[in-house]
Amino acid sequence: MPRFLHTADWQIGRQYARFAPEDALALAEARLSAVERLADIAHQEAVDAVLVAGDVFDAQTVSDRTIRRLFNAMGAYAGPWVLIPGNHDAALAESVWTRARRLGAVAANVHLALSAQVMAFPERGFAVLPAPLTQRQTAADETAWFDHAVTAPGLVRVGLAHGSVQGVLAEGIDSPNPIAADRAGRAALDYLALGDWHGTRRIDARTWYSGTPEQDRFKANDPGNVLLVDIPAAGAEPKVEVRAVGRHLWIELEESLAVASDLERTIARLQALPELAVVDLSLAGELHLLGRQQLEAALSVAEARFRSLRTDLSRLRLQPTEDDLAALHADGYVGRVIAELREEQEGGNAELAREAMAILAALLLETQGQGETA
Repeated sequence: MPRFLHTADWQIGRQYARFAPEDALALAEARLSAVERLADIAHQEAVDAVLVAGDVFDAQTVSDRTIRRLFNAMGAYAGPWVLIPGNHDAALAESVWTRARRLGAVAANVHLALSAQVMAFPERGFAVLPAPLTQRQTAADETAWFDHAVTAPGLVRVGLAHGSVQGVLAEGIDSPNPIAADRAGRAALDYLALGDWHGTRRIDARTWYSGTPEQDRFKANDPGNVLLVDIPAAGAEPKVEVRAVGRHLWIELEESLAVASDLERTIARLQALPELAVVDLSLAGELHLLGRQQLEAALSVAEARFRSLRTDLSRLRLQPTEDDLAALHADGYVGRVIAELREEQEGGNAELAREAMAILAALLLETQGQGETA
């Protein structure tokens, strides 16, 4: 009864340039840590092989150090690893794979499937039919050869490919590197392990995308998993268990603030998010001065809890109340300006006056804060 760990889209060496350097480094390291966790699971579950369905590396140009670190991260599992190239790390004549071999980084138990030929593991009861990408994009279905591939009787047939299942994924996803939706049935596969779609997805009982083990974008398509696959015998339907392994959840929040309870709800939502999350927060609407202070305090706490917190407050307006303005102790010329802006808010330039009042109040609040800390 062969048992596999199915994973894909490690994207080792990925850069996170839009994040602060400290966060970018941590997110890149998390991808290597995910591979270490996969090796531990493979060892603990005594799987017969780990199947990696492409995009092991994010680019052909990753450093030699990154190549060595990746293969070192796989060390906890001594059984077979079967890796195919994807569109990010295609098996070109000169590629990250040829470099890895020159470096001597590839252990004896790591099988690089760089060509379309059957890889049999009779002592473990299965054969792998790989469809490696030898260029970044291809219009042909590289899994077509599976239909005529001959394997020894009794061996479980497992396909390994990287691409887009045609006519099944979200609208517009069909792209180069196509895979026929009925390939598992046509080729009499017991299981077809796919990569390229970064979320976990069941196409049919024998065809699955594992998704990336460490989430890397703001998309709610169930990333951060690995699949534990048991196949009772050749021809039997596989049993697939989804295991969560990701450390960093990527979460987008877009909130509109109009009344005090809206701010309270937003702060409560931030507090409820898991630690080490990667959070993108966008706020729109209006806040009074006390609300602004509450928000700044909550964001300060959240920045320390989360792996990364990015905020867009460009659509958030500061609208001071009468009590806010009184608390600023604005007098003299500033007091007269405030009085005029109050009158203008009732006239034809109400919107402009409100914006000016908000800017002035923010400046006064900032000045007051600087005076308190001096």
